[in-house]
Amino acid sequence: MARETSVFISRLKNLPVLDVASDQLGRVRDVIVQRRADGRPPRVKGLLVELFARHRIFISMARVRSIDPLQVVISGTLNTRRFERRESEILVIDDLFDRRAERIDQQAPAVVFDVAMQAVRMHEWELSEVAIRDAKPRSFGRRGHVTILDWDDVRISGMDDTGQGTEHLLAVFEDMKPADIARELHDMSSERRAEVAAALDDETLAHALEELPEEEQVQLIEGLDPERAADVLEEMDPDDAADLIAELAPEVAERLLNRMEPEEAKDVRRLLVYEDFTAGGMMTPEPVILPPGATVAEALAKVRDAELTPALACMVYVCRSPLETPTGRYIGGVHFQRLLREPPSTLVSTLVDSELEPLTPQTRLGVVSRYFATYNLVNAPVVDAAKRLHGAVTVDDVLDHVLPPDWRGTQMDALSAQAALGRRGRGRAVSGG
Repeated sequence: MARETSVFISRLKNLPVLDVASDQLGRVRDVIVQRRADGRPPRVKGLLVELFARHRIFISMARVRSIDPLQVVISGTLNTRRFERRESEILVIDDLFDRRAERIDQQAPAVVFDVAMQAVRMHEWELSEVAIRDAKPRSFGRRGHVTILDWDDVRISGMDDTGQGTEHLLAVFEDMKPADIARELHDMSSERRAEVAAALDDETLAHALEELPEEEQVQLIEGLDPERAADVLEEMDPDDAADLIAELAPEVAERLLNRMEPEEAKDVRRLLVYEDFTAGGMMTPEPVILPPGATVAEALAKVRDAELTPALACMVYVCRSPLETPTGRYIGGVHFQRLLREPPSTLVSTLVDSELEPLTPQTRLGVVSRYFATYNLVNAPVVDAAKRLHGAVTVDDVLDHVLPPDWRGTQMDALSAQAALGRRGRGRAVSGG
């Protein structure tokens, strides 16, 4: 019996895809999943959507706002780059429907009739159930009986072939933090690193790139096809993307900026104007911003967004319209902890810390670091002379600039050496036992 929260993928096919303004963008053609290690159900990465003129694109599940029997609604900027399948990706309808399968508790032959997916948390889905049909119907001319089973109760031909190659490595990466994926990439030869990077999805590669030494970031991004490189840069935090682009040859940098979505490229170009080691050069242009009339409940809903880093989510900024940086007049900031202590209906504008002097885009690194230490901050506003909010500096960006330029590579080499020493130590213990 299907779970109430399950969505069978055959029912998604051909559903119209609408934006939040109810304009139709295209139709669903398939669902893209990625297998995971340890036998867990594959993760749903996104939808394969066909725009008009049979142009097919990828839409991440993070963009999906609702799914119902009549339509799929998405939000955010639409990346119209033509979909190209990565090595680790599976198309549910194309690859799994009609594939041979069998129940774990029976050996009777069957085929996959349908597959269901289920939301496990906000914007995160995984395959949950499989509808199988008897491969040998009881009488001639009749279709086999259909049974719905949990994903773990069915063995689908080819789904257990993890091997030890790139596909298996990507399944292992699924549960790793970006810094740990970066360390694995750092330990690879340049050829193997390029091979794995080509197979990673854009978001995972972008977050891993942010954790790599600059030299390896440049090597990887220059080794990608320009269209793919632009997509990866769009997935990076704007300040990290700006730092990386600044390390590229000017003609390469301009080529990639021209291929990025205009809104994403605009944020990066703004950051490139500022000098290195200034608040403007370190800030992100996408802090949490609210109008004066917003309530505590609305503010908490904003900072609950899973796509926000903890450092960005700890502070909301209250500004006059426009609410995109550079904003209208900056009113002040409210710390997340203050929001937790106030009634939901309270206006955030009544809670701002008006005594905290904001940084300016030209504030030098030394002053910024002392400012963070003095006020025990993890997030600070950057405001110009006209009192417009331009962005926010987070403590991780301050540390990135305070530490030596090669600190990432040095740390990764030390961790790799420590891991190797541990493996040798365990080997000696076994042989000596």
